[in-house]
Amino acid sequence: MRRTRWLIGILVLVVCSTNSAIAQQIGKYVPIQAGSDADHALTEISATTDAAHKLVLIDKFAAGAGKEGDYPLVVDGLYVDYYIAQKNYDKAFEYGDKLFALDPESFTNAMSMIRAASEKGDADRLISYAEKAQGILTRYKAAPAPAGMEAPQWDQQKAQTLEANKDGIAYMQQAAISGAYQVKDAAKRAALLTKFAEIFTDSHYANQALGVAATSYQQAQNAPKMLEVANGLLVKDPNNLGMLLLLSDYYSEKGEQLDKADAYAKKAITALDTAQKPEGMDDDQWAQQKSLQKGIALSSLGQVNIQKKDNAKAVDNLKAAAPLLKSDDGSYARNQYRLGFALLNLKRNAEAKDAFTQAASVNSPYKGPAQDKLKAMATPAKRKAS
Repeated sequence: MRRTRWLIGILVLVVCSTNSAIAQQIGKYVPIQAGSDADHALTEISATTDAAHKLVLIDKFAAGAGKEGDYPLVVDGLYVDYYIAQKNYDKAFEYGDKLFALDPESFTNAMSMIRAASEKGDADRLISYAEKAQGILTRYKAAPAPAGMEAPQWDQQKAQTLEANKDGIAYMQQAAISGAYQVKDAAKRAALLTKFAEIFTDSHYANQALGVAATSYQQAQNAPKMLEVANGLLVKDPNNLGMLLLLSDYYSEKGEQLDKADAYAKKAITALDTAQKPEGMDDDQWAQQKSLQKGIALSSLGQVNIQKKDNAKAVDNLKAAAPLLKSDDGSYARNQYRLGFALLNLKRNAEAKDAFTQAASVNSPYKGPAQDKLKAMATPAKRKAS
């Protein structure tokens, strides 16, 4: 895409085609005079397939005709294209930044930098260049009509330009969010995804990014940031199933804001009845996911019941959750551990023992605690001295 746009922007010589190219470009347009030294140099560079020779020709152009007028813009663009093709991304960044110094509004260059950062796997640069690209678009949309052009004509041209660049705009967002997703460090991943949502507030990926950011902050054990992001997302999207489950689970486990935890869990269960299957997921996967999510919500309700001393209702909710959570060892073990406590509180010791045994039967953080409870239940209570 990047190379084609330079060829369109530089080498098209027919007047009507040139006007079309200008209308599709965001940033400076550099016209090339037919038959000029620059025209011949660029034609030769474009036709050369040998990488080493192409670099020699670019260097030659840069030292000669490429010094004139706005041609340094063209030179830097050629170097960017060349070094990306050679996977020398650091050099591509070097020349891309030089090009930005000459034309800060070059959307084409921003796309090249995003591509280079994506291919290199440099998530920090990827988000940074995506922010730069979005800034270019924002300023372009707000720009007044140039001298000599009526506002309606300018608005029409901007609309055509944005339409012509829609694939690049979509790529920019997809590359940025994908790069952030792939960051292994949970805290950094969360920060980058939160930044993505700040940059692309109107993107249909924004809420998705915030949802993953919230769970990533949870993985990083940063509860304040998790709560900030999750609650903020629920303000924007009150029916966000993932955040309803995340917050009901968190609040119920911590014994905090129990009424809110109760309401969120119940709302999640209702939302699951009408939830749409995600794209790319088959029916079996969707059924399993819905089952697990409903089980998590019921288990949260059970924990709220325990916290509110309503152990009978807790047993009902936790027993209903158990078969739905079998596909996830950690969730299942936690549910059965909770069930054991609710049953103990009701003096139903035999049933409590079964629940703790089930919690200890799978590998999870609850295996050891469940085994400890079973040992304690098996130890006869010492008689008090008379």
